[in-house]
Amino acid sequence: MRLRLGHPLSTVIAVVGVLALAGVIAVGITHLGFLRSGHRTPFVTWTLIAWAVFVIAVLALRSVPARLVTIIVLGGALVVGLAALVGPPNTSTDSARYAWDGIVQNAGVSPYAHTPQSEALAHLRPDWLFPDKVNGTCDNLKPRLHGLGDGADGHCVAINRVDVPTIYPPLAEMWFALVRLVVPTTAQYMPFQVAGLLVSLGVTVGLLVVLRRLGRPAWWAALWAWSPLVASEAVTNSHVDVLGAALATAGAVLVAFGRPIWGGIALGAATAAKLIPAIVYPPLLGRWRHWWAIPVGIAVFGLLYVPYVITTGAKVLGYLPGYLTEEGYEDGSRFALVSLVTEGDAGTVLVGLLVLAAAVVAWRLSDPARPWSGEVLMIGVTFLAVTPRYPWYALLLIPFVVLSGRWEWLSIALAIALRGVWPSVDAYRWWLGAAVLVIVVVTLVRTDRDDWLRWRDRLVPSRMRRPRPAPMSRDVSSQP
Repeated sequence: MRLRLGHPLSTVIAVVGVLALAGVIAVGITHLGFLRSGHRTPFVTWTLIAWAVFVIAVLALRSVPARLVTIIVLGGALVVGLAALVGPPNTSTDSARYAWDGIVQNAGVSPYAHTPQSEALAHLRPDWLFPDKVNGTCDNLKPRLHGLGDGADGHCVAINRVDVPTIYPPLAEMWFALVRLVVPTTAQYMPFQVAGLLVSLGVTVGLLVVLRRLGRPAWWAALWAWSPLVASEAVTNSHVDVLGAALATAGAVLVAFGRPIWGGIALGAATAAKLIPAIVYPPLLGRWRHWWAIPVGIAVFGLLYVPYVITTGAKVLGYLPGYLTEEGYEDGSRFALVSLVTEGDAGTVLVGLLVLAAAVVAWRLSDPARPWSGEVLMIGVTFLAVTPRYPWYALLLIPFVVLSGRWEWLSIALAIALRGVWPSVDAYRWWLGAAVLVIVVVTLVRTDRDDWLRWRDRLVPSRMRRPRPAPMSRDVSSQP
């Protein structure tokens, strides 16, 4: 869909639109405060308004002269990113754990060795992460802060799950240490927010470069650069998933462009930042020489664990097993769509089969030189099967939407974003159902018969297909 406007008007709408988006983001961060159970409706409204303005701005950008698009995309990315910096995290406290893990590591202690509650690390606690109780309680500081739980020192804490060790893989921990290495312990959330902005801007530049090489319009990069989800989760809440998404995108691009060794290094690092980028592999394996990315990625992943295994041993798994149980991954209770069919262990098995099927289809259908649509299919189907409840997971999807041009899959990102501010399973099912409907309808409209036949031939080689019976011939000469 293209807005048929004159170039000057399109340019004005695009520029005003991205400025308005930055304003919406800044107002939400400064006026809605931290997400509270009684204030979810304003957050949903804010999310929908931001996405509506975003869509209008991007549609207008499509009609802007090509010579201006790159400048507007980059300028808009910077403005939206700066707007996302105007306040502390507003829907998540994960970056408080990032800061603590970084502080602990820079003091020479493994982040897997102790919980934040441990008295062994009490001397490292900064006041902004562990403030004193007010009148003997943390009630006035909720929900951003809560009781430390050790019953010994009268402190509150901003870190969630203070009674368990960290959950994050080794590259994430190295990232936390690096960001905190260059700032004093009194620095609060801003260091990770600035780091998130720099990474997200780097992804924007990288997408612009790749789009130019692919011969596709530069405006597609705005789907990442101006995305409200990127602004919220990569910058404001500064989730480490942005690092995993950046490395996964770089790895996929390098493999597709004939650099499987370097691509494998990037993919291994991405998986060591956040485990979910491992699902990026299957669509890349259409050529045998691309398979080098797998052993290289596994080797990099293992090597990054070595320093922590040496210092901490088996504790490097941290809280990961407990987290999987807590989130319902082991018994299948957390799968919003699959649970409509089956629950428990059967639900977990069904999810595994769906993800495996998506991997096979993405592998068979993907063009090795341009695997972007296969990546979108792989990631999107995985999200529909697993139904993550946290919006930052969707950061992995957006770069491949940009590279593939399959904009309809952004509807999954919006559904997950809404789930993050309105934790209703029933509502989430409706939002995901609407996303599936959008994807199916748009796919059917844009796909012609030749595409279906080509996909059939890739999935089912000719030697495996049942030949059609030859039509019966009629001997005309024998007719009376």
